[in-house]
Order: sequence, then C-alpha cells, then structure tokens
Amino acid sequence: MRRAHPVEVIRAAEAPLLAAAGASGDPDVVMRRAAAGVAHHTAALLRERTGGVYGRAVELLVGAGDNGGDALYAGAMLRARGCRVDAVLLDFDRAHPRGLAALRRAGGRIHRAEDLGSRVPVPDVAVDGVVGLGGRGPLRAPADRIVTGLAEAGVPWVAVDLPSGVDADTGTAYDAHVPATLTVTFGLLRRAHLLASPVCGRVEVVDIGLSDPPIGPETVYAPDTADVGRRWPVPGPADDKYTQGVVAIRAGSERFPGAAVLCTSAAVAATSGMVRYVGSGADPVLAARPEVVCHPSVAEAGKAQAWVVGPGAGTGAESIADIDAVLTRGRPTLLDADALTCVASHPVLLRSATAPVLLTPHGGEFDRLTGGWDRADRPGALRRYVAGLRERGIEATVLLKGRVTLIDDGETTYSVDAGSSWAATAGSGDVLSGITGALMAHVAAARDSAAPDTKLDLARAAADAATLHGEAAGLAAHRRDPRPSGSHAGPGGGRVANHTGERPGVDVDAPRGGGGRPRAEGPGAPIGASDLLAAVPAAVAALRSSR
Repeated sequence: MRRAHPVEVIRAAEAPLLAAAGASGDPDVVMRRAAAGVAHHTAALLRERTGGVYGRAVELLVGAGDNGGDALYAGAMLRARGCRVDAVLLDFDRAHPRGLAALRRAGGRIHRAEDLGSRVPVPDVAVDGVVGLGGRGPLRAPADRIVTGLAEAGVPWVAVDLPSGVDADTGTAYDAHVPATLTVTFGLLRRAHLLASPVCGRVEVVDIGLSDPPIGPETVYAPDTADVGRRWPVPGPADDKYTQGVVAIRAGSERFPGAAVLCTSAAVAATSGMVRYVGSGADPVLAARPEVVCHPSVAEAGKAQAWVVGPGAGTGAESIADIDAVLTRGRPTLLDADALTCVASHPVLLRSATAPVLLTPHGGEFDRLTGGWDRADRPGALRRYVAGLRERGIEATVLLKGRVTLIDDGETTYSVDAGSSWAATAGSGDVLSGITGALMAHVAAARDSAAPDTKLDLARAAADAATLHGEAAGLAAHRRDPRPSGSHAGPGGGRVANHTGERPGVDVDAPRGGGGRPRAEGPGAPIGASDLLAAVPAAVAALRSSR
C-alpha cells in the first residue's frame, strides 16, 4: 500500500534533516542529494528518449526558492555529464544563489525569461523547477507560455518534487500546469502524486534520509496491485457458494435491461460465490448468465451477504420502496446510478440503513447528492460529505468515480488511478457495481464467519474493486483478440519506485522486467462496457500473477 502525505507532514519530516544540514555549515547538502536524484532520472529519461546523455540539450525552468535550487544543482550535475544546459530564470534576482553559482561553474548558460521573448529553444528534456510544495494556483506568465510551447513541441517534462500548477494537497491540476512525463520527489510521496497521478507521469522517490512520518487523517492510500492480487477471493477446499459470499442485485428495467446483465455478469465474473437477481430483467439476465438465481421481488429474495441497488432500476415509487426495503435488511448495500438519484431527492432514505452503505457516484451524481461541491478540492469535498452522513448516524462510505477514483469512509482516503480513461464508457459503472458488490459479499461472509463483531472495511473492498475495474479496462483496450491471454496493460497510474527494492506501482508504458506482467502493445482502442466485462476474469488472473 502506497501512502502520500500532506504538506505540513512533509515539512515536519524534513525539518530535522534541514536543521542538521544548517548546523553542519553546509545548508545545501540535502538539496544536492535531491538534485542528484533529479539528475540521475533526467539522464535516464534522456537515454530512453534519445539513446544517450552526452551532447543532449536540457532546459531548466527556474523559479525562486528551493525548488529552483534543486533544478539548478541538477543542471550542474547534468552539465558535468556532457549535457548542454540552459537555465531560464523566471525571477533573476531571487534565484537560488549557490545553485546558480554551481551551474555557472559547470558551464551552464543562464537566461532571463524576459529576455527570451517568444524565442525559446527546443531541448531534448525540460526540467520544471518553478515552484514546489508551497506553490498555489496555475502557472503565471511567462512560465505558462514557455511550458505550453515546449509541451506542444513534444518536449518531455521532468517535474522537481511535483508539477508546477498542481496543488500539493488537493491534487487540483489548474488549466496552466506542467504536464510531467516524470516527477522526481524526495523521501515521501505528496498527496498530489496519488490524487493527480495522470499529470505527474511516472513518479520516482529519491531517498534523502527522511524518517517515516505518523499516519494521520489526511494521509492518502493507493492499493498496491500485488496486495490486491493477494487479497482477491480464491475458493478454498472447504468453501461453497455460500461461504464465498452471496450478492443480491436489484438492477435493470424495461427501459435499461442491459444494466441488469452487465451488473450481474460482472458479479459472477469477479468472485466464485453466488449472485441473486431482483428486477424485471430476469430473461436477459438468465440468457447471459444462467447460473444467476432470479427472484420476483426484494421480499422474496433469499439470504445475501450484500446488496447492490440502482443500476438502470428507475426512480419511481416502486424503486424507492425497494431501496428502503433493502436498506432495512441489515446487510451492506451498494447504491449506484438511479438509487443515488432517489437518495438525492429523498435523503431520508439513508436513515433506513441498518448496516454500512457504499455510495458510488460519478461527478454529476455527486453534485445532485451534495447540492454542489468544490471541484477544486475533490478529496476535501468527499471527506466533508461523508462526515456529514456519519454525523447523521449513517455508516457511509463513498466512492467518487473518475480517472482517479477516490474512496472515503470518513477516516481513510484511497486513490485508485485506472491508468487510462478507456473505462469512460456507458455501462462501465454497472460493471464496477457488480464487481464491488460481489467483493463486499465475500468480505461480509468472511467477517460473519470469523469475527462478526468487527468493522466491515468497505473502503478497502471498494478500492480493490476499482483496481480490478481499471485493470480490466486496460486489458480490453489493448487486447488484439478476445482471448484472456492477450497482451495487456497494468492498472495503476505512474510507476512509483522508492529505491529500496520495492516497486509498489505499475507503469502501463514501461517495459516489464523480472516478475512484472507483460506490457501492452500498441496505443489501445476504444471499448464498450461489454468488452470491459469480458476482460474481468483475465484481469483477476493478472492481479493474482503480480503477487
């Protein structure tokens, strides 16, 4: 499990190290250690992109303060390795003096940004040293113009610490930001590395001697694919369909029969338990999945360890009554799609819940549930909404869908980067609900048999399900034929390496070595929800193979 921390925790962890450096008479020793990591990974990117380091052109975009100092020292080290290094200073008078002197001694060239006009040379790699942890808001002129011009020219960006124009705590990527190919950070992941992983690119963590900080309520977690693979339900010698978890699904309607098929089929594919179905779509469900047990009503449905309610089920009086009936059954319940619309119109429905509930909105549905939310702070808006439900006595967890899906139970935030946006297609959410419901049922069944009085961790189950969903989307988009053995991509956003031998993330663009899964071939292609569904078994196998 990867962990990312807020700015105040990072600064507290750095303080003893920086104090010791100052007391030693060499205040930049930590900065040079960080810069060595930036130089190392920039050189590796140059080799990857151009086949070498010597003679390659590197441009540093340098702001005031320590972030700019990191870039300047890194530039000096790259110059020593034979690179042509140009530093563009956004604020000449406030540039880090010792870093600037080091670059000059190494033979780097210095430019004032205001002197360049529109004539910015195109390098092989650009290094973003504009702002660091203290940065707020979008890039300002002339940095925005320079970044946009080089990005449009296809120049890869290496971000120092995190991309400028991205908020370190909320993960908000403003319109003017650095689109990093690679981010090199120091000691610990920042929250933005997980919350805004698509704009951070591959993330490399350089060891600068920081101690692990305490875990707090603002810590963000990202599931490790190997851990998800180890946790994924596998039937044991003594298991049967009941011990592995029975999920009941109230979904579909005459208007949306496909939702029932997608949701129930995903539940069947995700685990080896049992799936019950309630709704008007029994015929198409049985045609697609004859192993599903169908019931005419919620009242007549048999025992289930978890329920899924809402996909394509309608928003009329009958649907509202069914939501109420399910919530009073005392079993963990996932509410999605039309059920969320009903809850938004009738918030009192949630008071019927006598067991934990998981809400799985997309952005528009979350807007209806909240009456409007701060899209510049997704994790904060999510935490505040969950806290409000918990204050009303509702044991709620919320999964907010997106390229980066967030899950929050009021105490813990998980971030799951799907690694691509191929899953942004109609019916994809129905598949996710089925996967998640099946996993909830398994977790509930295991809890009921082993320790019935313990808390049910719906947040982790939802994070695991979202990880599988992203894996299946990557598989489906990159598969050349319908066989599960086709080449495929990994689920996580940028790979995170921490130089301790662990590789807790997966880079969908990086070649595999050692025990990694094979990389996807080609750029991928659009998929439908049925394609995603068909890839679920292979996705489970891929996750389990990464253990």
